[in-house]
Amino acid sequence: MKISIITVCYNSANTIGHTLRSVHEQTHGDIEHIIVDGESKDNTLAVVISEGAHVAKLVSEKDNGIYDAMNKGIQMATGDVVAFLNADDFYKDANVLALVAQVMQAEQLDALYGDVEFFRPGQQDIVVRRYNSGRFTAGRLGRGWMPAHPALFVRRTLFERYGAFRTDYRIAGDFEFIARVFRHPELRHRHLPKSLVRMQLGGISTSGWRATLQLNREMMRACRANAIPTNWLKMLLRYPFKAWEFFRTSE
Repeated sequence: MKISIITVCYNSANTIGHTLRSVHEQTHGDIEHIIVDGESKDNTLAVVISEGAHVAKLVSEKDNGIYDAMNKGIQMATGDVVAFLNADDFYKDANVLALVAQVMQAEQLDALYGDVEFFRPGQQDIVVRRYNSGRFTAGRLGRGWMPAHPALFVRRTLFERYGAFRTDYRIAGDFEFIARVFRHPELRHRHLPKSLVRMQLGGISTSGWRATLQLNREMMRACRANAIPTNWLKMLLRYPFKAWEFFRTSE
């Protein structure tokens, strides 16, 4: 089973090296790592060239936002399975992709998703929050629940069947894709109860109350576009569970 890993980056010279090494060290034998750079102004490309001998495809050009860049990666991908790994994130251990391939192939899954551990910038070894993707079910889309995107692995055929990311979303394009795809009952998917990715805090969707407001507005729009009942109360009720993840980590 061939797995295509797409890394979208812009001015990521300080972090992308760890991401590159994380993919290169995977024990799975059939990996296609695709780098989509938005014309970085720092040394990102130099780092990719220096530490990315395993990289299969690299493009550096202007894009129309992160979901446009992700779609470019999808168009270049040739793997049976596609996943997205951010330029400041990394796989928790070297056997993640081998495990994913084994489970997806054995169970003939369309999608598999695991958990994510969060760390603060510069503190990669200190976990401050664990996101449990097991809380997600298709019936909870209207409440804003979704699998952790960096730990989500989907068959490339799903993009061919249902389309790629909508570029008119700024923050919640990944949620809209999941809402569009996972609402179909025939989809074969499951949760793998294991942390697969270490993810750095501070992304655009967690950068302040304005981003949080926009995120929830876009998520509600995604639900309406996909005929999923929701309201503001349903969306906001997930935040106490998110806060509890910080407390549980500190126990």
